[in-house]
Amino acid sequence: MVWLIGCRGMLGTEISLLLDNQNVPYMGTDKEVDITNAAELDKFAEGKSITWLVNCAAYTAVDKAEDDVESCKLLNTTGAANIALCAKKINAKLIHLSTDYVFDGKGSVPYKEDEKPNPIGVYGLTKRDGEIAVLENNSNSYIIRIAWLYGKHGNNFVHTMIKLMNERDELKIVNDQYGSPTWSYDLTKVILRFVKESDSGKNIPFGVYHFTNEGKTTWCDFAKEIYKQGRELGLIKNRCNILPCTSAEFPAKVKRPMYSVLDKEKIKNTLGIEIPNWDKGLKEFLTSCVN
Repeated sequence: MVWLIGCRGMLGTEISLLLDNQNVPYMGTDKEVDITNAAELDKFAEGKSITWLVNCAAYTAVDKAEDDVESCKLLNTTGAANIALCAKKINAKLIHLSTDYVFDGKGSVPYKEDEKPNPIGVYGLTKRDGEIAVLENNSNSYIIRIAWLYGKHGNNFVHTMIKLMNERDELKIVNDQYGSPTWSYDLTKVILRFVKESDSGKNIPFGVYHFTNEGKTTWCDFAKEIYKQGRELGLIKNRCNILPCTSAEFPAKVKRPMYSVLDKEKIKNTLGIEIPNWDKGLKEFLTSCVN
């Protein structure tokens, strides 16, 4: 049985729906089980036939984290450590979600899993420390780093862009940060593949993996593609001019990684999968929003 932690967030909701659809037994919890309290986790797990924990719970407000260090650390580091320990106690495997923010974004080629993290803000620092805690506390763990995630069941860049493009005649979007937009459903299918293939006896080495949709783009070009496809599908009725700008024109509390492209050869070779390009993923997502 799968214990899905953080089941009501964007990714957690997507996973819940796929587990239901594929008749995979699972239990979902959210804030009702406090991951910062190890005793609460142990009490919930007691007497249940849990073989997998999937941790989607996280503090993700990147700017807010700079002034809310303790809360961010509790969820992303202490919580991750507690979940890993709980999984170890009940002899369960763990899938833990991490982020491109563990890197500083100063690179120019896709980051491999074994490259040394160098986070540049509180959020990235706590997620890096969470990774370390997970691997130290439960060697039967998979860490999947993701980036630029969007989906149907939560606030994200695609939803925001569609709303603003229907309201405004012009938008300025950052054009000097590079990454790979990733549809949460494509990620969900990969998470479930880890579970099913491991349970069927395939040897999938534990450790760190990267997953995003294929290809790279900037936030501005991502917005332009949202506009193009959104117009074609009738999701955007308004005419909106999208203009490029620099990150410096939108100062924030913490600097974002300028380059967030992750190398995915390891996960492709291990699972034997092909990963859709980001614009194809976007098209399938937007089409699902119409139907």
